[in-house]
Amino acid sequence: MENNKSPHILNASSNLLGLCFVVLTSLKLLQVAHKTIIDELTLAATILFMSSCLLSFLSIRGTIKSGRYEEVADYLFIGGILVLFLTTILFSLNAIT
Repeated sequence: MENNKSPHILNASSNLLGLCFVVLTSLKLLQVAHKTIIDELTLAATILFMSSCLLSFLSIRGTIKSGRYEEVADYLFIGGILVLFLTTILFSLNAIT
């Protein structure tokens, strides 16, 4: 199995990981992290994207032939996207502030 998706997963995950770090830093600097659950949701997305980056990098390096790392990285990436989507929807509907 060729690593067709791994470079794309790594690129997108690392970009979204940077976005998560900006959000977390902003919440800490504004001292509103203790008033909302946005930081916990963003932390969950950060962990998912970081894991996705690591596994997609390992897949590119070819440390496993089955493509299992790429498959797991893909699912972790989708999980991170879903967490950010949920956070955005809840924030937009004023369910979380």
